[in-house]
Amino acid sequence: MLSSIALRDKFIWEKAIKRLIVRMSSHESYLNLKEQMVKHKHPAADRNKEPILDALKQYIDTSKEGSLLEVSSGSGQHAVHFAPHFPKIVFQPTEFESSSLNSIKVYRKDSSLKNIKEPHFLDVRTPVDTWINGTLKPNSLDYILNINLIHISEWACTEGLFKGSSYLLKPGGYLFTYGPYAVNGQITPESNVNFDKMLRERDPSWGLRDIEKELKPLAITNGLHLKNQHDLPANNKFLVWEKK
Repeated sequence: MLSSIALRDKFIWEKAIKRLIVRMSSHESYLNLKEQMVKHKHPAADRNKEPILDALKQYIDTSKEGSLLEVSSGSGQHAVHFAPHFPKIVFQPTEFESSSLNSIKVYRKDSSLKNIKEPHFLDVRTPVDTWINGTLKPNSLDYILNINLIHISEWACTEGLFKGSSYLLKPGGYLFTYGPYAVNGQITPESNVNFDKMLRERDPSWGLRDIEKELKPLAITNGLHLKNQHDLPANNKFLVWEKK
């Protein structure tokens, strides 16, 4: 039978344990909340992820292991949405913006997906043999995916993307690009005309790129050709560039 002193000590100990548990729980909740605040959530990514996924399914071989480099991954919403549909494909997200890199890290952690690698910083204007600390080898990738970069970056970024794809893709590998484009000097519909104007007012080096006049010649210079193009919702296109 416990003495009054022992009972008092037991009571004090139990209270201390309870306070510690509450404090730890509060700390974990704070950390979780802090992580969730880092996550970016873009409505456009939620809207276009299914149409892009449907297009990817037509070209990604799910019967064998492969690798996909996502250039300019944005928030990370796309990577965690696509990866479960291609369990044999290893996704490598990359980003230029540090806040987006942090967002991708949280999406990756929350998803618990094993086929998404830790995201890395990437500036596509740098020499391709320095990308991801020089760990990417020539002719080593099956797929490269780029969503909504070409029209909201300087032309040097598009040049770097195509040059990098030529260097990194295996023969027969695909570069997928998604976004709004001009075709033979024409931009349609009016909403895309206005969008292009807004982009160029914000930064003269930005704007919708022309598939025929700009992208195809750039692709040919880098040993790529336009294999196919798909019209997707919201006046966007999904372009499939194949390495010869």
